Amino acid sequence: MEEWVGYKWHEYITRQALGEFPEHAVILKDEAHHLGILFRALGGDPALSLVTAEPRHFRLRRRFLHKLAGTHRKFELAWRDEQNLRLPERIALFPARELNRDLYLWLAALAASPHPESGNWFVDNQAMVESVLARWPGLERMYQRLVSHALQWRPHPDDLPEGEAAREDAIRQALIHPGSIQRLPKAANDPWPVILWLYPALDLSSSAGKITNDDRNQASPGGVPKKRKRRQAERVESFDRDQGLMIFRLESLFSWTEFIPVDRAGDDTEEDDAEAVADDMDRISVSSDRSDTSASIKFDLDLPSEENDDIRLGPGIHLPEWDWRSQSYREKFCCLQPMLAREAPAAELPEPLRRPAKRLQRQFSALKPLKQWQRRQVEGEELDLDACVERAVQHRQRQGAIDQKLFRRCQQSQRDLACLVLADVSLSTESYINNHQRVIDVARDGLQLLSEALSASRDPFALFAFSSRRRDHVRFHHIKGFDEAYTATVRGRIQALEPGYYTRMGTAIRQATRVLQSRHEHQKILLLLTDGKPNDLDLYEGRYGVEDTRMAVQEALKAGLTPFCVTIDDEASEYLPYVFGSNNYVVIRDPAQLPLQLPKLYLNLTR
Repeated sequence: MEEWVGYKWHEYITRQALGEFPEHAVILKDEAHHLGILFRALGGDPALSLVTAEPRHFRLRRRFLHKLAGTHRKFELAWRDEQNLRLPERIALFPARELNRDLYLWLAALAASPHPESGNWFVDNQAMVESVLARWPGLERMYQRLVSHALQWRPHPDDLPEGEAAREDAIRQALIHPGSIQRLPKAANDPWPVILWLYPALDLSSSAGKITNDDRNQASPGGVPKKRKRRQAERVESFDRDQGLMIFRLESLFSWTEFIPVDRAGDDTEEDDAEAVADDMDRISVSSDRSDTSASIKFDLDLPSEENDDIRLGPGIHLPEWDWRSQSYREKFCCLQPMLAREAPAAELPEPLRRPAKRLQRQFSALKPLKQWQRRQVEGEELDLDACVERAVQHRQRQGAIDQKLFRRCQQSQRDLACLVLADVSLSTESYINNHQRVIDVARDGLQLLSEALSASRDPFALFAFSSRRRDHVRFHHIKGFDEAYTATVRGRIQALEPGYYTRMGTAIRQATRVLQSRHEHQKILLLLTDGKPNDLDLYEGRYGVEDTRMAVQEALKAGLTPFCVTIDDEASEYLPYVFGSNNYVVIRDPAQLPLQLPKLYLNLTR
C-alpha cells in the first residue's frame, strides 16, 4: 500500500512540475516520415538521418516544485551534426496537438537552413530564423504563434534576479524580433532552454560533456525512428569478490554450508525494464576486466585458418574508397579478395522450391530467344516461295517493275541484357525472421529461384556474395560467372553460403561494376540483395559508409549500369532514397516472401 501511494504521489508531483499536456503529446516516430520530406524539400542535407536527441544538463534556477519532483535538470533539445538531425523524442509543451506538431515542423525547417559559422549560439540562431522567414514567408504566422506560447512556458523576468532578468529579456526580444539583439548578457546560471532554436552538437567524448561559463552565456547553455541516444561512458575497476565489508554478525548464519556467495555484479540475467533503466542513466559504467564473465562468452571475428577457409582466387584486388569528409578518393584503400567455397558439393534444388521453380520456368521460358523469319529480303538463307510466285505472276502479266526481294532470312530475337546479382552475407543475415528461417535461408532460396527463372529465359547472369572485415579484407564470393552454366555445382555453392562478417557495400559494388562493364549487352542490371545498412569495424560506419556506397552507385550509373537494391531492412527508407534514388530500390516487408518476390522484381526491371 505504501509503495502504491508513493508511486501515485510521485506521478502527481512530476506531472504538476513538468507543466506539460500529455493528452496533446506528439511522438517523433509518428512524424518522422513527414519531417524527413519537409527537411529535404527545404534544402536540408539528404544524407542526415533523423534520430532522437540526447538530454542536455542545465544548471537552472528551479522553483520549489521542480526541486521536489526532481525535474528541469535536463532537456531534450534539437541539434544537428555531420551525420544526424536530432529532435526531441516527444513534445507535449503546448495545450494543442497542432502546436506541438508545428514545433517539430519549425525545427526541421530551421535545421534545413544554412548554418552560420560565427560560433555564437545566440546570434547564429537569430540569423537562421531570419533566413528561414525570408525564404519561406508562409512560416511567419506559425513561428509567431509558437513564440507566443513558448514565452508563456519560460520564466517571467520579474521573478528573476537582476542579471538573469536582463538575459531573459534579451532572449525574449530575440525570439520576437530575430536579429535585434547581438549580445546575450551574462549571468551565474544557464539560461532557460530556447525550444525554438538549434543547439550546438554535444561533445560526448569529453569526460562529463560540460561547457565553460563563457559558453553558457555566449554559446550553448548546456550540455523512428529508432532510439539512438548515446551516453557518457566511463571505465571502472573490475569487481573483486574478495573485498567488501560484512554488515551482519556471523552468528546469524545457521551453518557455514548454507552460505552461497552470489555475485550480483556478474549476474547476466535479463531484466524486463533494462531499456527503461538505461534511458534514465546519464552515464554507463563498463568494467575493464571481468575474468569469470568474459571466460564464459567468447566471440571472435578473426578470420579462420587458411586450411578451413574458402579458397582464395588470386592475391586480391585493390580498390578506391570515397571519403566524404575530404571529398576525395582514397586510392587503393580497400583490398577485395575473390573467394570460392571450399566445401560446396553439387546439389539439387530443395524439394520445397521445386513447385515454385517449375512455375517460374514456365513463365520465364516465354522470354527465351525465338527464331523469326524475315520475308522478302534481297539476300538470305533460302528462297521465299511466296515472293517467287508473285514475281512469276508479275513477269507473265508484265505489270510494272519486278520485285527482286526473293529471299527470306532467319533472325534470332535476343533480349540484349545481362544481370549480376550481388548478395549481402554479413553477420546480420544470421538473425531469424520466424521460428524456422533465418535471413540467410530466405536469401539462398531467393537466389536459387531467380537462377532457375533466368536459366529458363536464357538471360546471361552472374551471382556473387560479399562480406567484409575491415578495409583490408573484403570477401567477394564467386558463385556463378557469366560464362558458367547454371548446374548442380552452382546450386551447391548457393546452398553453402553462410553468414560472414560485416557490410562494406561500396567496395563490393565497385567490383560488381567492373565485372558488368566487361559485358557487351546493351542493358546491364546490378541487383543488390541486402538486409541492412553499410557498416564495418573501422571508420566505415554511419554517414561515411552511406556516402561511399552512394558514390559507388553513382559510378555504376555513369558506367551505363542499372543498379537496383532489394532489402528487408525496416529502416531502409532513411538512407536508400539518398543512396539509390527514390525509384531504384524496394523494401520487402515480409522477408519470408523474398524468394517469390525476387523473380517478379527482375521481370519488372527488364520489361
